[in-house]
Amino acid sequence: MSITFSRRATLALGLAALAAPTILRAAPATELRVGWQKGGLLGLVKGSGAFEQALADQGIRVSWSEFTSGPPLLEALSANALDFGYTGNVPPIFAHAARGNLVFVGAGQGSREGHAILVPKDSPIRKVEDLKGQTVAFKRGSSAHYATIKLLRTAGLTLDDIKPQDLSPPDAIAAFDAGAIGAWTIWDPYFASAEARPNTRVLVTTEQLAPEFNFYSANGDYARDNPDLIATLIDTVQAVGKQGQADLPGTIATLSKATGLPESVMERFLTRKGSDLGLVGFIEPRHVAYEQELADEFFKLGIIPRQLDIASVVWTPAVKQGA
Repeated sequence: MSITFSRRATLALGLAALAAPTILRAAPATELRVGWQKGGLLGLVKGSGAFEQALADQGIRVSWSEFTSGPPLLEALSANALDFGYTGNVPPIFAHAARGNLVFVGAGQGSREGHAILVPKDSPIRKVEDLKGQTVAFKRGSSAHYATIKLLRTAGLTLDDIKPQDLSPPDAIAAFDAGAIGAWTIWDPYFASAEARPNTRVLVTTEQLAPEFNFYSANGDYARDNPDLIATLIDTVQAVGKQGQADLPGTIATLSKATGLPESVMERFLTRKGSDLGLVGFIEPRHVAYEQELADEFFKLGIIPRQLDIASVVWTPAVKQGA
């Protein structure tokens, strides 16, 4: 026997594990607060006004807050200062390790070469092995943190072999220009922007490594109380991504305006190997397995203080159940 549920009914079921028993249902949301970073698909969503259009009939006001990296964005999300946001793979691990009030609601896949370790153009560092003993900057708890670990590993090195320095992208580029760091691990579009500078050389990218997933997260209470709205957000992001991929010249112009970055930088970012803005959707088992493996490794390395169960903090709008 097979039972098919309506989308509305099963969205509520998808949050059953997260919802605490209540007597009264929370009032529908009247506001959506979104956290975004330069580049990324949410920049295109912001620039196109897609959320505002999708939620206009419900009278929901949309506000946007820009962040330089994922960790502070998810801190705001967990503290109920935001409702929805997008980050790389690592920030959610740190947020959940700190018992943050947030859930995974969607995933996307970027280019395999979207991260790089950069060095000054005239640096004597010519290969990853040369990073031993060097000061390497990256934002702790960001996707660049894990990229550094993986790229060092290709040369038989670990974080213990370098001098890690926790710097946000703006601080890192200042330190890079001042010669205060030997290398800098960074993600797109900051990577594309720095790559275009005459004083910068790409030491290595993540092209040789396995594909990475990035994640959309929502405040746990907001997701529990507004399942239909969360589903609309992911559906909208996916639609914008597919449309944006089909019209890259228009997308480049829109993102350039939204971020303030030159069109040449956005073009470099969006045309890297394997880049496809349309690869967005709800959380699938492969995303859970990927993030669980990452969390297990960070726990094993002693970077996070406790073991995580990623499946327990996933929101999913199941559309069919069978028996």
